[in-house]
Amino acid sequence: MDALEQSHPIEVKGFLGDHMFQKSLSSYIRRYAGKNTKTEDLWSILSEESGVQVNSMMDAWTKQKGYPVISVKSKDNILEFEQLQFLSSGSHDDRLWIVPVTLSIGSYNRRKTFLLETKFGALDISELVHSSDKNSSSIKENNREACDEHLWVKVNTDQSGFYRVKYEDKLAAQLRKAVESNYLSAIDKFGVLDDMYALCEACKESLSSLLSLMDVYRKELDFIVVSKLIDVCYEVVKISGDAIPDLANELKQFFINLLLFSSEKSGWESVSRESHLSALLRGRVFLALATFGHDKTHKEALRRFQTLLNDRNTPLLSADTRRAAYVAVILNANSTNRNGFDSLLNVYREADTVQEKEPVLRHIASCPDPTIVLEALNFMLSDEVRHQDITYVLAGISSEGREVAWRWLKENWELIFNKYGGGILIHHFITDIVTLFCSNEKADEIEDFFASRMNPSFGMNLKRSIEQVRIKARWVENIKREQSLQDLLKRLAHRK
Repeated sequence: MDALEQSHPIEVKGFLGDHMFQKSLSSYIRRYAGKNTKTEDLWSILSEESGVQVNSMMDAWTKQKGYPVISVKSKDNILEFEQLQFLSSGSHDDRLWIVPVTLSIGSYNRRKTFLLETKFGALDISELVHSSDKNSSSIKENNREACDEHLWVKVNTDQSGFYRVKYEDKLAAQLRKAVESNYLSAIDKFGVLDDMYALCEACKESLSSLLSLMDVYRKELDFIVVSKLIDVCYEVVKISGDAIPDLANELKQFFINLLLFSSEKSGWESVSRESHLSALLRGRVFLALATFGHDKTHKEALRRFQTLLNDRNTPLLSADTRRAAYVAVILNANSTNRNGFDSLLNVYREADTVQEKEPVLRHIASCPDPTIVLEALNFMLSDEVRHQDITYVLAGISSEGREVAWRWLKENWELIFNKYGGGILIHHFITDIVTLFCSNEKADEIEDFFASRMNPSFGMNLKRSIEQVRIKARWVENIKREQSLQDLLKRLAHRK
């Protein structure tokens, strides 16, 4: 959200470390107890205690829109930095931040922190590169790269700063090796992928670069990292129908390949004394595989779903894998064979608790058949669905159903606004349907429709939603220009 044009200045707690921040906060409370204060009073105390000019630093972070992206290059053991404002739209102006930059070089024992106070900066890392480090250079001991040219550089160590990082090709290649070899912590593997996706969406990195990075996460098992990987897969699939329709199947096959290792490790059945995160990981992985059309997952999910229909208490379909089964069912339903859709409605109607009903609602509009999507939307407005549960259905509308959903929204707008316009639900009706699109033509059409229906209660939300459509439209056009993408995807889809 903070990378949108329609965002707001970012509130930043501070970069001074927990001990210093807590110490400064204690001083602040003692000095101003019972008095009226301004934000600047806290900054002044932080400056006094830390010796850092927090006032000027915080002004940039709290009074400017957005946040920076730091570009990093390496030359002769000199790291060169450049900061620009980061917006998903790809635009930027001359705003600058005072950025506390942290980095690690080939080892979490080789760290450096400095303030980037201007547009450009440089850091000599010769001492760090050539230092004799007797300890492990990575999460796994004895796996350190021997040559300096292979030493990875991770900027924003532990994701402690609020900025994106863009690496030159050589540094990016070294970082991919570090991820693949499990040299990085889980939070840093998350951060590398998160930054690359954001930069790709903003057209500052190619989709080929993003996919090449994703390829080295095949053996990942950490829940947070795999969840991020799955989220990125979902977002790329959403635009693939517009950007690379002829490669959509190869893309899904590649994403399936990425998740096979974690699915095999998780299995469909829970294991005695497994952690809560292991159960969550199982659910997320099989849900993704079902969404991407993995044949083996579909067959097993449908088999288990049939068992559920015969016995609602069957242990073959646990709470964490139930959504994967529902997705497999709805993806195989259509207007001529609606057995799966009707079965899901029966499961919903016979469920005793909200917890049992919610997963059904999340997927009944995920059908690739627009006729089924339309029926799901009408069911959503019936007395059978509580108002607060409408959001689950809206969030699950399939890409194939977006046109019928948009037409449905226009035809029912007066009813919807009169019924839900006074609360937060109206924002979901707009955002969840509008942001399904990826073209400027559709953004124009949406603006035209709401031009005579604008209301302050949803005006800002509508602007943000349309901005997201235009961001995706720009991304789609950028992907279409990638000449090497087809060969790369075919290679990745067939790599086991």
